[in-house]
Amino acid sequence: MRSDVTLRPLDENRLLTLLDAAVADADAREVMPPVAGPGGWTAERKAAFLRFHHSRSLSAEPVETTYVIVVGETVVGAARLCPMKDAGHAVEAGVWIGRSHRGSGVGGVVFRHLLALARTAGFASLFVNTKPDNIAVHRLLAALDITPVRDGDAVTAWVDLAAAG
Repeated sequence: MRSDVTLRPLDENRLLTLLDAAVADADAREVMPPVAGPGGWTAERKAAFLRFHHSRSLSAEPVETTYVIVVGETVVGAARLCPMKDAGHAVEAGVWIGRSHRGSGVGGVVFRHLLALARTAGFASLFVNTKPDNIAVHRLLAALDITPVRDGDAVTAWVDLAAAG
């Protein structure tokens, strides 16, 4: 397992570095909700990215905890844990990794970090939601003996944090 991958809590300073990483190495549709207008990283889309993170994880009452994914000293993506209101003591995980770092083992390390963080925070289960064509996530779940369920365009999995390694 890689030892150069860490998660650091998102803060104001890291938010600007995260935006730079997203612009340089990800499609906006992969890292944030849709924004009307032309594709690409427009000035409005960049401002929306900052507003999104301010409203979700940097507000006075955050709804989720976001971490920047760091490889060595380089920010390469983001990971989040969002408590689920109507699902018992569960948390949803979300991750995006810049294109140039995909397929290099970063995702597996990040997922294991998220499992540990969720467990430490006292959650009982972790929810994963992805697309059928996200082969990397399917492989990651299989490696942990987690069986996802496909329902149309969604593939979901529940991880029992007491049993997951």
